[in-house]
Amino acid sequence: MVKNIKGILLIAQDNAFNGTNPDIYTTVNIPKKLVLINNDFVRHDLIVDKLNINTAYLSTGQDFTTAIASKSPGEFEYYCSLHPITMRGKIIVKEQ
Repeated sequence: MVKNIKGILLIAQDNAFNGTNPDIYTTVNIPKKLVLINNDFVRHDLIVDKLNINTAYLSTGQDFTTAIASKSPGEFEYYCSLHPITMRGKIIVKEQ
């Protein structure tokens, strides 16, 4: 069940995030809420090394809420450490 989420929702299912591993857009100095829900039958996590995001392993049905925040623009890779080939995408932080 997906709640009414304000911010960004990523659903881990079928070894992908939201089916397509979408690019995520945000703005410098404006934190954006990020919710990860594991709807898969295996564990997943979400890592963004350069933004210090690490959800830890989530089992089926678990969720994790964090924020994406950056003081400078750029592209930052996100991925699942357990399935890095099929579960990876980009966070794009732009100037205001």
